[in-house]
Amino acid sequence: MRTPLCDEFGIDYPIFAFTPSEHVAAAVSRAGGLGVLGCVRFNDADELDATLNWLDDHTDGKPYGVDIVMPMKVPTEGTSVDLAALIPQAHREFVDQTLLKLGVPPLPEGEGREGVLGWLHSVARSHLDAALQHRPVLIANALGSPPVDVIEKAHEHGIKVAALAGAAKHALSHVANGVDIIVAQGYEAGGHTGEVASMVLTPDIVDAVGPDVPVLGAGGIGSGRQVAASLALGAQGVWTGSIWLGTEEYRNLTSNQGWETAFTRATSSDTVRTRIYTGKPARLLKTKWTEAWAEADAPEPLPMPLQNLLVAQAHNRINASNDPDVISMPIGQIVGRMNAVRPVAEVMAALVEEYDEAVDRLATYRS
Repeated sequence: MRTPLCDEFGIDYPIFAFTPSEHVAAAVSRAGGLGVLGCVRFNDADELDATLNWLDDHTDGKPYGVDIVMPMKVPTEGTSVDLAALIPQAHREFVDQTLLKLGVPPLPEGEGREGVLGWLHSVARSHLDAALQHRPVLIANALGSPPVDVIEKAHEHGIKVAALAGAAKHALSHVANGVDIIVAQGYEAGGHTGEVASMVLTPDIVDAVGPDVPVLGAGGIGSGRQVAASLALGAQGVWTGSIWLGTEEYRNLTSNQGWETAFTRATSSDTVRTRIYTGKPARLLKTKWTEAWAEADAPEPLPMPLQNLLVAQAHNRINASNDPDVISMPIGQIVGRMNAVRPVAEVMAALVEEYDEAVDRLATYRS
């Protein structure tokens, strides 16, 4: 499973793992892949800095990356109070009434945060500054190309930049802006995702950007067979996400049994693409919470970052309630294959073994 990206980043396997958990990211890197820490959950740079210190100390010197949320077009934003004032009262009342109807209890006094400020451009900038004080080899941007000055700053520090794309025209724009690696994220993926499935998207983007720009296949990848398929479509590696939610190391971030029950019992049909999580289309696990937003009397989701500010406290309450029927969880269609919780090292070993088996099987088909 060795491609040029392995030599580029000093890794054994071209398996890139996006995760909000530093424990998962470290374990992936130690197992020969590239763990990429999602930074959006950090509300301030000091919190991220402490976590990156931990990553520096627990990756055995192996490389890792970070993922930020930074649109190229800088939005107009004031303080968190200014943004909160833009949320209609009717939306707040809908959220409160829905939580009551679903039987979600309030948080204990003093618990919970007003919102996840990592969705704000200014906070994402502070994430970048914090990351540059450490040793990531890759900075990925979940919203396409970051601003050009951010790309240039990363390059000055010898750091490669990756950007997600859901269409060939987006990939070409990223390359024109100076992005080094394109993540071709198909419709099946969890979180923010476009409308074209991976089987079509990956070769479209590979052909569009040409042989000098590495492409990572993403969306619906949870087995070695799917890694082999992505490489057969022209990708030089894979970008994975959902499968790492089902690992033992992820329990360091959340020990919510309702979360594990929800994804281990789900099928590949139990997801929905909706704007209710952040304001942009994202794939979530289908639950009573997502169904409530699909009712005829539900309001339209607000644009990013207002929608996240609206529902952040609700998500805290939902997750704390430990109810698998209500849980709010970004996850891809690969959830149907996530039937057990396993250590990261075991997942990595299975991906490699299944890849080898798939390649060997294909070799027997030659005439």
